[in-house]
Amino acid sequence: MQLHYSIQGQGEPLVILHGLFGTLENWGAQIKTLAEQFTVIAVDMRNHGRSPHDSEMTYPLMADDVIELLDHLGLDTVNLMGHSMGGKAAMQLVLNYPERVKRLIVVDIAPVEYEHHHVDVFKGLRAVDTEQLTSRGSADQQLQAYVPELSVRAFLLKNLYRNAEKRFAWRMNLDALEYQYQHISQAPTGTPFEQPTLFIKGANSNYLLPEHRDTILSLFPQATYKLIQGAGHWPHAEKPALFSKIVQTFLSA
Repeated sequence: MQLHYSIQGQGEPLVILHGLFGTLENWGAQIKTLAEQFTVIAVDMRNHGRSPHDSEMTYPLMADDVIELLDHLGLDTVNLMGHSMGGKAAMQLVLNYPERVKRLIVVDIAPVEYEHHHVDVFKGLRAVDTEQLTSRGSADQQLQAYVPELSVRAFLLKNLYRNAEKRFAWRMNLDALEYQYQHISQAPTGTPFEQPTLFIKGANSNYLLPEHRDTILSLFPQATYKLIQGAGHWPHAEKPALFSKIVQTFLSA
């Protein structure tokens, strides 16, 4: 699958993989900052953004998509960073293709299986009547009953766009994301990755927990950790300056 991507900057290549319901555009501020030091390749994952849609959504497939992109760009080795779902895809990639990655950064996710905790999000997205929708404000109102957090609704509604018929539609493949959610919840598996790996946790998030430490070290024996105070599941957006500094320091070591 030929993924949609953007390239900015100069220097060592850094590939960024976004999380569930996201797009590469969510990383705009980080891309701009990190492109001062690296060639930043930001990717729309399958069934997200402007990348192709497919009925399957597994981590081995997502990893292979990114490898296909690296081959297309002629990149033998890169630095790789992934957030949430993108973090799991990044972990699966290095577990399958360790020779392709120099350093790995995983943002606020662990290599474990998670319970389904997006039920209300899917209900809310389904409740938005895109056929009759006339404004983003109306979509926000329809979503509010299921997703009370304004910031989360704003994040989700970035997926709305006007299609060729000038009607609102979702860029993401909502059917695939919902029906393949059991695969998105699963843990990456494979041979331990022996290269430097950094796990970044938002202090207010419950995705990356102390009880995950043994599992992390079993797969990533060189793993180190950074905790960002005052941030939740999106530390790259909530504490952007500190996040950029942590990434730059790790990749330059």
